[in-house]
Amino acid sequence: MAGRGDPPEGTPEGLPGGGEDEYRSVVFDEAFVRAARLQEFSAQERMGEYAQPVRSRASREGRTGSRQAVLLVLLILLAFGTAIYLGVRNPYLPPADQRAEPLRTTVVPLAPQGAVPGGSPEQLFSHSPVAEYRTGAAGINLPVVGRTSHFAESQVVSALSIAKDYLVASSLDPDVLSGSSVRSVRLLLDPDQLAQFDRSVESPADDGRHALAGWLVRFDPRQAVLAEPTTRVQGTLRFEESAPDTLDVTADHTYTYALRPATGGVGPVAAASLFTVHRVVHFRFDREDLRMHRTELVASTVEAGPQACGPGSTGILKPLLAGARAPEGGGPAVTDPYATTRPAAPSLCGALAPSAQPSL
Repeated sequence: MAGRGDPPEGTPEGLPGGGEDEYRSVVFDEAFVRAARLQEFSAQERMGEYAQPVRSRASREGRTGSRQAVLLVLLILLAFGTAIYLGVRNPYLPPADQRAEPLRTTVVPLAPQGAVPGGSPEQLFSHSPVAEYRTGAAGINLPVVGRTSHFAESQVVSALSIAKDYLVASSLDPDVLSGSSVRSVRLLLDPDQLAQFDRSVESPADDGRHALAGWLVRFDPRQAVLAEPTTRVQGTLRFEESAPDTLDVTADHTYTYALRPATGGVGPVAAASLFTVHRVVHFRFDREDLRMHRTELVASTVEAGPQACGPGSTGILKPLLAGARAPEGGGPAVTDPYATTRPAAPSLCGALAPSAQPSL
């Protein structure tokens, strides 16, 4: 009996492989048919005059590929157009950099109530309120930092670091203290405040806007120089978010310098005296300031002594040195510049508290 699928008469003789069809293993599936380069016309198509028995698939495939390439280019152009449109019309872009306001300054000279104590820097420091103060930039410590509603923790750290850099440059840089340079301070200021700063340096005035002492600490190099390069510092830094795009930092620090006469003294004991500067500086930062490592100064209040009251105290500081007395007794308010927990005195002149002087 013939096997299943074999012709009734059996397998024709003479076929190779014992009668097996050599093409039986070839599978003409759909992929095979589509891959063929030639396609046979249908019976209806072959009835036409001059009709070829087959046609090439290359032209059709070429047209299909061209359409896909055009479609891909259109999709890319559409994606670029959408990105550009959203970039221009995006309502969540950060706001434009706001113009900085002028700095408001208050400088209060503190006149001594007697002769200014003198001695060596070591004696003066050890017998004054600064005995336990840290030295230089180590006395300006960053507080515990956390994020705010609209500023990340890293942005808060950046604002505090810029504020510290400004305090170090404006209060501790020897070139700034001696008046030989202001570059380190100027580089940290918002460009909108540079004109005000430059005028304060060139022509300081007691008008609440152009007091040089509100920007930085500078001693008259013809009168006094540092007797000890290490300044004693203590204070606090506080931060708060004043607006969704504004971060404020308040610095409240006391700086104590050991000074001696610029022309030299007659002996080591009377060569030096202490000069104290209590600075409260209000910094403001927007996101552009943080990115550019700069700051805007909103307000600065300075209490400095011992020095005489009167005109000239808002520019270069003119300390009263060891043994000197103020020509007048100072203002009615006795002020301790080491009490950083209280607001700075709003008066034009104060009396330096005896407790703020070294007790030798």
